[in-house]
Amino acid sequence: QVQLVESGGRLVQAGGSLRLSCAASGRTFSSYAMAWFRQAPGKEREFVAAISWSGSSTYYAASVKGRFTIARDNAKNTVYLQMNSLKPEDTAVYYCAASVSTLSTRPEAYTYWGQGTQVTVSS
Repeated sequence: QVQLVESGGRLVQAGGSLRLSCAASGRTFSSYAMAWFRQAPGKEREFVAAISWSGSSTYYAASVKGRFTIARDNAKNTVYLQMNSLKPEDTAVYYCAASVSTLSTRPEAYTYWGQGTQVTVSS
């Protein structure tokens, strides 16, 4: 079993940057594909980015490609989301998730979820 704890969310101005972190417990972290999703008020949870267990493969939603970067450090059991050029529409609760299968954009593919961290981008 894996427990996930996100951190790093806060209020930031449009055009600014944030780095989110997701710390995982458990000795099998390196065997999981990891992803970030987000959910804005009144909207469904949406895929943001995913990374394979080795870090060699990544995938991004079109809305964040070129602005966000997902990375992982298996020695530290942590996955990161570097967010640059933030826009007000990036405002959401950001969740990290772990999957025992290959990386996916579908929330159903992820077994373990964190509690989320709030990111608010002001205009």
